[in-house]
Amino acid sequence: MPHYQGSCHCGAVRFAYEGETIERGLRCNCSICARKGAMMSSEIIPPERLHIEAREGTLGLYQFGAATARHFFCRECGIYPFHQTARKPDHYRVNLGCVEGVDTFALECDLFDGKHLL
Repeated sequence: MPHYQGSCHCGAVRFAYEGETIERGLRCNCSICARKGAMMSSEIIPPERLHIEAREGTLGLYQFGAATARHFFCRECGIYPFHQTARKPDHYRVNLGCVEGVDTFALECDLFDGKHLL
């Protein structure tokens, strides 16, 4: 499996993981994802495969609604690098725009209808 590295814009939050070859992305139409506009990984990453490093006090957390999903962001630059999913708690999707060497504008993407989940 390929090894990927990524970070927020300022580098205070970094992550690395081994996963499937990135060939597509995923966009969600729920209220927060539509506003972020980020393209997420299609792959759901188990917690033991995602290694997170963050300078003390820089990793912020935002939750809403049922507070099942955990949306992380850098408190210094505001970028969303990854989140824990609502459908598979404690598992992650990463923001492909934060992954080194990935051009999200060259990727096709699928739509996840998070707007209409119960």
